[in-house]
Formats: sequence, structure tokens, C-alpha cells
Amino acid sequence: MNTPIIAGAPRRVVVGVSGATGTALAVRTLQLLGAAGVERHLIVSPAARRTAAYEMPDATFDAEVVHNFRDIGASIASGSYPVDAMIVIPCSVKTLGAIASGVSENLLVRAADVTLKERRRLVLCVRETPLHLGHLRAMVTATEIGAIIAPPMPAFYAAPESLDDVVDHMVARALSLIGVTVPGAPPWQGEPASAARRESGTHDQDQPTGEQR
Repeated sequence: MNTPIIAGAPRRVVVGVSGATGTALAVRTLQLLGAAGVERHLIVSPAARRTAAYEMPDATFDAEVVHNFRDIGASIASGSYPVDAMIVIPCSVKTLGAIASGVSENLLVRAADVTLKERRRLVLCVRETPLHLGHLRAMVTATEIGAIIAPPMPAFYAAPESLDDVVDHMVARALSLIGVTVPGAPPWQGEPASAARRESGTHDQDQPTGEQR
């Protein structure tokens, strides 16, 4: 199933935070969406709040609208409510499995299901390792019904100097999938020498390509 491309920057985004490790990813996502002028609708699971208590006790989840995890009568539970995209960061394998199966027992999963049925973009930043076959099959199913599986992966080629740099890069990459450009996190343009070779029509087999990195 082809996921539609968002035309222009999103104005309203649903952010789901589930119980996987990665509280810093959720906090930074909300900060950057706010800085981009996006209206944020937030759902935080009880497990996510418990994880946050361990990882970032002073964490604040800022959003224009904060929904109750159990409120399946919320605005974002209906496809008639206009939303541009949804991102679940971090996404636990429990939440992944529920989304893949369509079992909407809470607002987070229901909002994700609505996003899919309305053919809007849904990004799932799955945090788990190692993965067994059930996890992989759930990822395949979620992809087949329209979700984008985007595990937060550190990009060492960006030469991060701190953990904050790592978090910023992972979040910027995830947000780019819903049409949000983060200042200071430009996409990879290739090495200058590679660009010069492309312009001259030559190719050095000894130099790694982007796919070989």
C-alpha cells in the first residue's frame, strides 16, 4: 500500500508516546514540532509515564492538546477530525502489534488506526532489540496497511558530540517523514568529491556510495 506524500508542512500532528525506552525522543519531538508551529495533539500511555519516571523524572510533555489515554471519544478518535499526520515515538512492540492487528483498546491505537484508514501518514518509531519473528511480522503487517516503520537509529556519520546531538538527529529524521524540516539538521548531500564525479560523469569504484555506508 502506498503511503501518500504530505503536501506542504503539516499544521496538526498527533504524537503518541508508548512505554518503550526513549523518553528523550518524545520530549524532543514535541519541542521541535512546537518550534515549527505545529498544533500538537498528545497521547501518553501509562507505561510511557512509568518509563519517563526512570529515564527523565523531570520530563515535561508539552502540547496544545493532551488527550486521556483511555478517552476513545476524543476528537482524534474520529476520521472526520482533520489531522495531517501521526507519529508514535517511541513505539513499543505492544503498541506496534495492536496497531498492526487493529485492536483499538485505547486512544493511542485508535488514533493510529484512524490515521491509517484515512490514508494519512503514520510513522512508528519502534524501539526494541533483538527482534523475534513475531515483531518482524507485525512490522510487515503495519507496513502493508500503510504505516512507516522508522526505528530511531544513531547516525555516526554525522559525528555527534553529545547524546543530545544523537537524539536531535534521530528526531529530525523521523519528523522529516511527516514533512517537518528541522533547522540545523540538513539531509545528507554526499561527499564533495562524489558530487564532483557525478558532474564530470565519472565514478571511482574505490569510494563508498551512500548505499555502501
